[in-house]
Amino acid sequence: MKREKKVVMVIVEGPSDENAIGGILKEYFSSKEVQFAVVHGDITSDFATTKDNVLIKIGDKVEEIRNKYGYRPDDFVSIIHITDTDGAFTKDCIRQSNVKNIQYYEDHIETDDVSKVENRNKHKSEILSKLYSTGKVKDINYRIYFNSCNLEHVLYNELKDFTDEEKQTLSDDFAEEYEGEVEAFIEFISNPDFAVIDTYKNTWRFIEKDMNSLHRHSNMHLIVK
Repeated sequence: MKREKKVVMVIVEGPSDENAIGGILKEYFSSKEVQFAVVHGDITSDFATTKDNVLIKIGDKVEEIRNKYGYRPDDFVSIIHITDTDGAFTKDCIRQSNVKNIQYYEDHIETDDVSKVENRNKHKSEILSKLYSTGKVKDINYRIYFNSCNLEHVLYNELKDFTDEEKQTLSDDFAEEYEGEVEAFIEFISNPDFAVIDTYKNTWRFIEKDMNSLHRHSNMHLIVK
């Protein structure tokens, strides 16, 4: 008799994100199949994404995975979407600076184009608010979890503009440290020094306030709660 599939789909922003936590999540959900949809670039910052079409875009990712592996629609039990906040909910803290890439600090953002980042933040915050208020996509349970200001800030406690090579090295080291150590990872990601200990909706209401989306916070512990 063919084994019944139970698919947990995980959306992350890039390959280093998948590399850092992919193996851990696959081990945690070992009784189910975990399929990753790696978005190269942040779907919530993409100006082609709107409040009206973002659920369609996520649904398209579901269809890509379903068609690639031959799953049925009812094989999917949940969608886990992991995103960076990138300081999107902050106000009046963006400073003009002669920098090549956006630079994040815990009390401000520096950029060579203030209006562009202001527009990005407005757009991204609206998309995130839409997504965390969404319970289902294509009738599949959906939750979006944040890392603030980004995944590297949470996992490595350092807020800087890492190169892709640095991200790869750090993610390799992190994955190796927690390989086969799911309980240790759960303990780490639940550390109240940065884990926002509250209900799902309240963690998002917290991150929307003041400068919290630049500070080191995450609600990823709710994935494994």
